[in-house]
Amino acid sequence: MRELTGTVVAKWLDVELPKVRNLRLDLLGETVDGGLVHVELQSGNDSAMPLRMAEYCLSVFRLFERFPRQIVLYVGEPALRMENELRGPGVLFQYRLIDIRTLDGDRLLESEDVGDNVIAILARLRDHEGAVRKIVERIAGLAVAELETALAQLLILAGSRRLAKIVEREARKMPIHIDILENEVLGPVFLKGRQEGLQTGERTVLRRLIEKRFGALPIWAGEKLEVLSTSELEDLSERVLDARNVDELLK
Repeated sequence: MRELTGTVVAKWLDVELPKVRNLRLDLLGETVDGGLVHVELQSGNDSAMPLRMAEYCLSVFRLFERFPRQIVLYVGEPALRMENELRGPGVLFQYRLIDIRTLDGDRLLESEDVGDNVIAILARLRDHEGAVRKIVERIAGLAVAELETALAQLLILAGSRRLAKIVEREARKMPIHIDILENEVLGPVFLKGRQEGLQTGERTVLRRLIEKRFGALPIWAGEKLEVLSTSELEDLSERVLDARNVDELLK
């Protein structure tokens, strides 16, 4: 061992390593040239992110026998303070770490996809109020079902950039073909003075976000959401992008 390691082993550790189960990637795509791209969305600074990304990387390689190019896209409000590498003796693992505020939000506003327009609220913009106005105008032209979802998503993302009041103001002015204040999903979010309605709106939007990320909710998870307070719902809304699964989010 001295020849192999240059040191002396004090004792051998009898350890069975834990098996990581049910890893769920945010986005994994195959490129036109046959490569793999893995993107994780992160809304908070997590000191364990390099380890998580290494686990994801090896799991993807085990499944596809190809290493993915990996990107962590940070969408949080606090300053980015995470590392983008895992370094040790003979080990160096790295991935790209991008703060969404460094991306060109005006370019996203030019997209024909309303989803791109909504995401622009998190990126770098020359005129935040003008951007909100343009996004709401695009949303106003959608079918009612799509309109509800897009406006709810915009409101949640705008809240992370302290722009929710501007979204509300512009939405009130636009000729949207539903009465937002009476809508069972969006109305409670806007009418903050009505606490019970606010909780219902936040719970509905949060449930949609969770199901979009993890699939249909188990019965126990739905029951737990029903009894959470407004502050607890807000906390979950901030953590839903970071959780690996429903169990980690709600237990």
